[in-house]
Amino acid sequence: MTQHRHAAPDPGARLRLDKWLWAARFFKTRALAVEAIEKHRVRVNGAHTKPAREVRAGDELEIAQGPVLRTVRVLGISALRGPAPQAALLYSETEASVALRLAQAERRRLAPEPALALTQGRPTKRQRRDMDALHAPDDGTVPEWNERWSASLPPGDTRQ
Repeated sequence: MTQHRHAAPDPGARLRLDKWLWAARFFKTRALAVEAIEKHRVRVNGAHTKPAREVRAGDELEIAQGPVLRTVRVLGISALRGPAPQAALLYSETEASVALRLAQAERRRLAPEPALALTQGRPTKRQRRDMDALHAPDDGTVPEWNERWSASLPPGDTRQ
């Protein structure tokens, strides 16, 4: 009897944490999963751990991905990375985690990071010339020294 590639997860099995995170589609590669675990961004049952730790059904994982913190309960084990609907069967996110994640998303939507609004850096040479042309006198003459700078000499003072 042959086994299908995406068979139902076995609830009594155990699997390395990095493999499970990859198979459950929390990380694109196992290397990224290992890096997150080593940087203490993943906790198993409230404790920091190593990538080789075996997870089982019933374990609770806290996974930090950028500003998002998820708390999930392991429902099944699968060493194969399948499609997203199949991977979603391997875990369930807690109600508190879903509420916190949605609140954070709403907070980011209402008050976005100001630096993200910047679409351009320094002006190019052409843009700077265009801005200077906007501020130049209409008659095409070059402004006097005192008129070009905000710090100017008082009227009647002829110091050089």
